[in-house]
Amino acid sequence: MPTSRVIEGRARPRGRYPHVKVVGDLVFVSGTSSRRPDNTFAGAEADELGTTNLDIRVQTRAVIENLRAILAEVGAGLGDLVQITTFLVSMNDFGGYNEVYGEYFEESGPARTTVAVHQLPHPHLLIEIQAIAHVPHRDRP
Repeated sequence: MPTSRVIEGRARPRGRYPHVKVVGDLVFVSGTSSRRPDNTFAGAEADELGTTNLDIRVQTRAVIENLRAILAEVGAGLGDLVQITTFLVSMNDFGGYNEVYGEYFEESGPARTTVAVHQLPHPHLLIEIQAIAHVPHRDRP
């Protein structure tokens, strides 16, 4: 039977959907950003005049770490990922994203698709990732 979870201690989804859904051996992680539980964003700063500094490397690292934490809640890890779909607001950020991605994954890692989108749910977001993992039946929370 499929199980869906909104995970305590993580940034709440901005709609009526779970962080993660487990169906048999597959784990589906909803689109994940660099948003923290207090609704601030890693990799997004604004000065007193409202000028923003957005950093794709910091945001990418935070997104992957958020994915890691969500997967851990269902007994999975980054090594269990089989597919990642990345949404970038600008393909000009592809190089920085790809650099950080390479710190976590090699060619033997998950299949990957990266697309540019018009915008994400907050103007400070440069990246969002959704993922699918395969975790053979074993004791999972």
